[in-house]
Amino acid sequence: MLKIFVDSEQFEEVKSIIQHIERLDEVVSVQEKNAQNEPNEDFGFLSVHKHKIHLPLDWANHLPPYLFPFSLDFTQNNVLALAFMLLGNYEKAYQFASSNETLLQDIDMMNCLQHGVPFMLDLENSVIESDEEQYRFYHNAAIKAHYGELNHFFHVSNTKNLYKKAIELAPNDEYKAFSAKHLATLLLDLDELRLADEFLQRTLALNISDWAKMELLTLCNSLWMKQLVVPYDTDLLEKIKQNLAELLQFYEARGAKISVALLLIDASHIANITNSFTESLGYISKAIHLLEEENLPEFLGNAQFRKGTLLFTWAQNGNPQFYKGAMEAYQQACKVFTKENHPAVFAEIHGYLGVIYSEIPDEAKKKGIWAAVSTSSFKEALSYFTRETHLYEYAMLCNNYANALTKFPSGVLTDNYAKAMEFYEEALEIRNAIEFPYERALTLLNYLEACWYVSQDESEQAQQALYQKMLAAASEIENLVDDSALITCANEHLVRLKELAEINDFVNR
Repeated sequence: MLKIFVDSEQFEEVKSIIQHIERLDEVVSVQEKNAQNEPNEDFGFLSVHKHKIHLPLDWANHLPPYLFPFSLDFTQNNVLALAFMLLGNYEKAYQFASSNETLLQDIDMMNCLQHGVPFMLDLENSVIESDEEQYRFYHNAAIKAHYGELNHFFHVSNTKNLYKKAIELAPNDEYKAFSAKHLATLLLDLDELRLADEFLQRTLALNISDWAKMELLTLCNSLWMKQLVVPYDTDLLEKIKQNLAELLQFYEARGAKISVALLLIDASHIANITNSFTESLGYISKAIHLLEEENLPEFLGNAQFRKGTLLFTWAQNGNPQFYKGAMEAYQQACKVFTKENHPAVFAEIHGYLGVIYSEIPDEAKKKGIWAAVSTSSFKEALSYFTRETHLYEYAMLCNNYANALTKFPSGVLTDNYAKAMEFYEEALEIRNAIEFPYERALTLLNYLEACWYVSQDESEQAQQALYQKMLAAASEIENLVDDSALITCANEHLVRLKELAEINDFVNR
């Protein structure tokens, strides 16, 4: 429901304008503006004050952040054009704005930004009479360059400069923060995290509304989430938790379901990496429910992906009964993140599915089927994450595929352990001691485990060669990591290798 807040002396006039269009009053509410009924920033609305039409800053992200004139002349056609635009009916909006060329151009640009219509960015600054219009010009130019589907190249450094000029010209702190929010978003997208953080902290110190503050804190949350790396910084985790709690309280009180859902996805991830699995599942389940209500398939697909990752982590931590739920969530996510539209996410999901299919509990006679679909998923993932294009991901997939092979039922014509060793060796070529010591240690332990089961011919030379490889692998781990659990596992292998050497007299050969 679109709301129009009107001064008392114009209330009946505006109400008559809305009622003049059949059934428009079913989706547009005209309300008298007074102390008890003030417009709020958390929904789209129009305001009519002193015979001028005003559009507020759209902190709630209903439409692209394109700014209309600070005030428009109050006419029937202007009211209806803006009302239909806010309702998403651009055909009607064009019709009523046809006699106002400037308004028509603004509405058309909003349509282009909202629906990805290509356009040419024109930076010819015609004569602008007021400082407010100067600010609006630079802000909108930055928004067009940042979010628009330009049909020509425009360097991102120029977009940054347009934002900076707009911020410099902003008529007050609220507008300054509005432009700053989108510059910070651009910096975040470019992974210029330090600059984005400094910029956000300066902007938060301005005299701004609660809604503006919360939108900036939401960006801070996204920035801090990007900074999370293993081993996790406990202070950063605590800061994110506190920020999320404040944001959720604010947006839930205003019924902003989409914002709440997106924050719940982040809260679920934080709970997941801190091993609060039940809490994490509660957050993600609530997010999925909200996104189903709002019918937002891409957001819902992301939530399903997060749910799959949560249940996958839970299953990997000694709860294999959750593999089935993880599999179902990932399969739902694949309906949104298809190979054609989102190949990277599609491949990542299949990397997880490959592991799940190899480990999901089931009766023995079905293990061959699970092994086949696991192999298919790993091949799907490896077709995108190749050694040439995604070195780190390729090594991880090689390691995980090798682990899966060791769990497949024995083949008549193939030795799964020998094949697994080939993939472990491929991963170890990439996971070197300098760049990836922890990952290398894990792969070496997996490799050692497979070596104990691999079939070997009877030649002493082959047995001796395998023994030397195992001895070198087990001995290397202590120099790679300080992790006591990994070192203990390596020492256990060394003890077994010593016993093997004594039995087979490898040392003296």
